[in-house]
Amino acid sequence: MPTVAPLDISGHVLATAFLGDIPFFAAASGTIHRLDGGEKVVEAHSGLLTAVRDPWSASLLTGGEDGKVMRIAADGATTLLAEAPRKWIAQVAGGPQGAVAYAHGKTSFVRLADGTTREFPETRTVEGLAFAPKGLRIAAARYNGVSLHWVATPGQPLDLEWKGAHTGVTFSPDNRFVVTTMQENALHGWKLDVKPGTEARHMRMSGYPSKVKSVSWSPKGKWLASSGAPAAIVWPFSGKDGPMGKAPLELGTRANIMVTNVTFHPAEEVLAIGFVDGMVLGVRIADGKEALLRRPGKGAITSMAWSGNGRLLAFASEAGDCGVIDISA
Repeated sequence: MPTVAPLDISGHVLATAFLGDIPFFAAASGTIHRLDGGEKVVEAHSGLLTAVRDPWSASLLTGGEDGKVMRIAADGATTLLAEAPRKWIAQVAGGPQGAVAYAHGKTSFVRLADGTTREFPETRTVEGLAFAPKGLRIAAARYNGVSLHWVATPGQPLDLEWKGAHTGVTFSPDNRFVVTTMQENALHGWKLDVKPGTEARHMRMSGYPSKVKSVSWSPKGKWLASSGAPAAIVWPFSGKDGPMGKAPLELGTRANIMVTNVTFHPAEEVLAIGFVDGMVLGVRIADGKEALLRRPGKGAITSMAWSGNGRLLAFASEAGDCGVIDISA
């Protein structure tokens, strides 16, 4: 059994991430906790709504009930990137060249490294944001679909339409697919690499017993893991048409105990699976071999993050029952 270094934080913890070798934990209260030679705490917001690791820099991006968008550096230093008084910032995303996207109401914003900001109006409230892995392009999830905007050349967006409420969005690492989480118990996807002039192809991934709140791509994008069932549902994306016509893998099955968070290892096809009872499993895709990483604890697992070298796994829970697992121990 791997060793676990526990960390008890008061209240709901939304997210965890590694910046370098330092694990960070973002609490709903607005405090950011980091384990750097002991626990150190920064007051970032009066009420935190979202916290994500910027994939393009060693920093954390946060949005709050105070209308602020913040960048948290590995040393705990905070930088105010944007402020929208009396607005709630529940969506943020990090992009290339120092760009940061955020949204409130029916508008997405992209703040560039030089401080200039571009606005992208939508027909409905923005529920999710993501940058494409190639090119300065953002996806905004909303009711009835997703809008894709080129940041440098604002104009008519590419609209990917599908009826229903889309609550989150992600690009595949190879830029070939866009996938959304939905208000209903389903994922929806579009295949982007189609012939010019033809419409992006749809992919419907349904059959979940509850809402999908967590998704994670394998390092090379061959698999997309998801929560929302009593097992991690892992869809194959290696073929030219993604999961169309293929059944998903079901990993870490546990009777009626729901998976609440999934996070792929940074280099290997190994999936960390967090459950509603606080348990964490590691599962290898190739053969489904399981390893118990953490016994059940307090609160559902809300977030997990691997260190860059893949030896440490940080986890957070809705009850503040957090910690770091050393899988090399």
